[in-house]
Amino acid sequence: MFAGIDFGTSNSAASLVGREGEAEIVRMDFKSGASDTLRSMLAFDKAKRDEHRKLLAMVGQDAVDAYLQDDGECRLLQSFKSYLTSRVFSSASIFGASYSLEDMIALVVGHIRHAVENKGGRPMARAVAGRPVRFVAEDGRVEDDYALERLRQAFAKAGLEEVRFEYEPIAAACYYERGLDHDETVLVADFGGGTSDFCLVRLGPGRRSMADPQDAILGTQGVGLAGDAFDRRIVEYGVADHLGKNLTFHSAGKDLPIPAWIYGKLGRWHHVSFLNTPSTLRMLRDIQRHAAEPEQIEDLLTVIEHNLGYHLYRSVQAVKLALSAADETELRFHHAPLEITRRVTRIEFEGWIAPELAEIEQCVDALLAQTGVAADKVDRVFMTGGTSLVPAVRRLFADRFGEAKLSSGGEFVSVANGLAYRAREFWG
Repeated sequence: MFAGIDFGTSNSAASLVGREGEAEIVRMDFKSGASDTLRSMLAFDKAKRDEHRKLLAMVGQDAVDAYLQDDGECRLLQSFKSYLTSRVFSSASIFGASYSLEDMIALVVGHIRHAVENKGGRPMARAVAGRPVRFVAEDGRVEDDYALERLRQAFAKAGLEEVRFEYEPIAAACYYERGLDHDETVLVADFGGGTSDFCLVRLGPGRRSMADPQDAILGTQGVGLAGDAFDRRIVEYGVADHLGKNLTFHSAGKDLPIPAWIYGKLGRWHHVSFLNTPSTLRMLRDIQRHAAEPEQIEDLLTVIEHNLGYHLYRSVQAVKLALSAADETELRFHHAPLEITRRVTRIEFEGWIAPELAEIEQCVDALLAQTGVAADKVDRVFMTGGTSLVPAVRRLFADRFGEAKLSSGGEFVSVANGLAYRAREFWG
């Protein structure tokens, strides 16, 4: 059996395929039931330890459930993949124990490996794993070699002795290709939580007959934004103004704005806990005493002190999902005594994410220019990943290539299945 592992920023999945036949997603068991995907999360409860007093890690949906049922002694961690490019973040201290970034990733990948071994009935020492086309740091620097080496070390810690990394859009291309009986020039657009990746490739019987199927790849491009960036815009424009963003406070004879960096942290839910420090809380309490609407700062303090970042994220995700099917929806973020309710229209949302849409469009333009392939020479556009369901994203490609050329499917499992097919190509 050949294994593919899609370790994602938000969700992960794995697939197995034999020497013949179709790839099959590995179902993973959690207390709440089985699932085709695993939330890329960890939770640590201060009271839950093994016989050696070592913290027990909860993974995936079990981590989310533990956090939501928490009485204040549970720490939830997510989006490890987005830190691979950071030369500053190396480890986290959790209830007195230190975990490196590689350790945290290994806990998630190790859980996936065990599920694959249970499904395949044998130990697994090698796999093909996905990677974005570009590992891009927050300041825009490309950190491919550094990030990939950290990812390789994490997989090794998880017990995988041999790992080959493949671009995620190429894996998605292999998934799409299974239904082709003729050759096509295909633009594959893979939208994850942290990156949007694109590949222009010749697919079909011709590729499968090549001595080196990699020769069918015409070009790749990627940009370091996707669904998480859309979430941040909803927080920025739909939530932050309820939490004091547009307030001023009086200090030293002047009216000053609330420091913008606070709301930068708020837009990344897993950064909210970083605001819960004595110095930041003292600063906010002082601002509150001199603010025109102190109740908004009190609401902000509630989010921080009660570590409601993930609860906020769930409300924002619900808005994004609803606007994929409806013209408007209601954003509801309630956690007594905090209560935020407001209408959000699709038109508003599309205006908020216009800068990200422009970057995605520029990235696709760069790929076409790099390969010298005109838009009308692209036979098919295959879109996958959760953000491909956002109407404004789909419209961007329909306007460029024509609605009739757009295909989609396997939004959360296409990459994992494609990676398994690539494993068969490499080692079969």
